Parts: sequence; structure tokens; C-alpha cells
Amino acid sequence: MHKIKLLDDCIHELARLPGVGRKTAARLAMHILKMKPEDVHRLADRLTAFKDNTVFCSVCGGLSEGETCPICMDTYREPHVLCVVEEAKDIFIIEQTSYYKGRYHVLGGKISPLDGIGPDNLRIAELLDRVQAEGVTEVILATNPDVDGETTAIYLTRRLKSIADSAVKVTKLASGIPLGTHIEYADEMTVLRALESRREI
Repeated sequence: MHKIKLLDDCIHELARLPGVGRKTAARLAMHILKMKPEDVHRLADRLTAFKDNTVFCSVCGGLSEGETCPICMDTYREPHVLCVVEEAKDIFIIEQTSYYKGRYHVLGGKISPLDGIGPDNLRIAELLDRVQAEGVTEVILATNPDVDGETTAIYLTRRLKSIADSAVKVTKLASGIPLGTHIEYADEMTVLRALESRREI
């Protein structure tokens, strides 16, 4: 079978992206081939700049172009409410609702014994430190409604309620998000309803 190495290499690299199979990668590669050279170079430049200049916020763990992200620096945000999410991408989904006005804390994953991820592998110690240091009064747990996400939420609830001299209220997103569905796949109205109907644990 005749192969073009450059095309095959491009398809191979694109297929390494999450959610991209070999057929989709081949379609993308062929689309790139049809693009104007300046558009391809601009895409490559944007990807390189994104990779080189995007870091994780030193405070919340979200995406940032500097040491501290715009949300953490925003003095109009509610400083005493923290929304805990698994990954930085979840912040963008919640922000699209334009409802939540507090701050965030990114765990960097979820407790998953089968994958060898325990509490010490996540940013849980940093969360507990922030709750105490920043005088947080409410923590909203926005972990995904799957087995590992629920396990993480239960663990966090216990740890948060065990903080000495703390009256922090722990709430969780309501059932607007179906069991087994990840936040990134939920539409804005579903996330908005879940935020509005959150419940104390």
C-alpha cells in the first residue's frame, strides 16, 4: 500500500489528541492541506504561543497568562465563596452561566484508586489552607457526578467539616447534571440550574 510519510505522520500526531480517532485525524490533516499557507502558519503560531505562555494560576490552579489569573485578581468577585472543580477547563463552563460570582479552586483531578490517584495527588491541602486563610464561608463542590467524582466530594466534605473552629458551609451542585455526565458536556442552562439548586451536604 502506497503511503505518504508526511501525511501519515500528521495523522498520527493528530490522532494522539483526546477524542480524535484516526478517521477524524485524517479528515483534519486533509483540511489543513487545503488551508492557505498563512492560515496554517497562524494556527501553528497560536498553538506554540498558547503552550509556551499559558501557566496554572498560583492561587486557584486555573489557566492564566501570568502568575495569578484574572478571576483571582478580580476584586469584585465574592472572596468568601469557593467553587471546587476537578480540572481548569471546568471553570470556563461555569463562567458561561454568568451566575456564579465567587472564586475557584482546581483540584487537578479526582480521587481514583484504580488509576492510582489518591488525596495526596490532588490540590486538597491547598484547598484546606485557602479555606482557613481566606475566611471562606461556603465551598461549592462541583466535581463530576460519576463514581470517582462522588468519592472525591464525600472525602472533601469530611475534610472541610473537620477543620477546627470552621463554620464553612459545604454545598454540592444539584441534580441538574445527570449522573455519569461530565460538566464539560453539559449545556449552560443545565449548569446554571445546578448552581442555583445546590444543596448543603
